[in-house]
Amino acid sequence: MKHLSLLALLATPALADAPVVERATATHTGSTWTIAVTLSHPDTGWDHYADGWEVLDETGTRLGVRDLLHPHVTEQPFTRSLSGIAIPKGTGSIRIRARCQVDGWSDTTFEMPLP
Repeated sequence: MKHLSLLALLATPALADAPVVERATATHTGSTWTIAVTLSHPDTGWDHYADGWEVLDETGTRLGVRDLLHPHVTEQPFTRSLSGIAIPKGTGSIRIRARCQVDGWSDTTFEMPLP
């Protein structure tokens, strides 16, 4: 019976660290915003990498999503931006949540006050 328990543990996939939002900036131009996000994640290649991030308002409504189309194995941390985000007037802060293609959306968000 001991061998079956050990075998079950070995068959369970190991989850890697979730992608981390290291920092972010927001630039307001006209009626929209550009958000630049710096992520870190232990990308291993095409089989496991941080593949996106989203911008949420204070209530959790998605304002924009940036898909990342390739791994960044040798470029850590890395920064990508998303333009044309409409953030409702009076919004005091936004939240950014990262995604990994294997583990899905991170449980934590990065909160950023708007200038």
